[in-house]
Amino acid sequence: MIAFDVQDMSCGHCVASITKAVQAADPTARVEVDLSGRRVQVEPGRADAAALQRAIEEAGYTPRPVAA
Repeated sequence: MIAFDVQDMSCGHCVASITKAVQAADPTARVEVDLSGRRVQVEPGRADAAALQRAIEEAGYTPRPVAA
């Protein structure tokens, strides 16, 4: 499991945007989002942490890797 703190994620639209971005980078990834904790956890299929972080950044957010 790869985890990111995303402090600029604040609403359901943010959750949908991040989920869509991660799944575009890795269609087989399983994404879990804790909006109140501002944490995104990804069980990747084939993408690595750097690719997932880049996808979230390209969606307009600031992910910070954390230990899951």
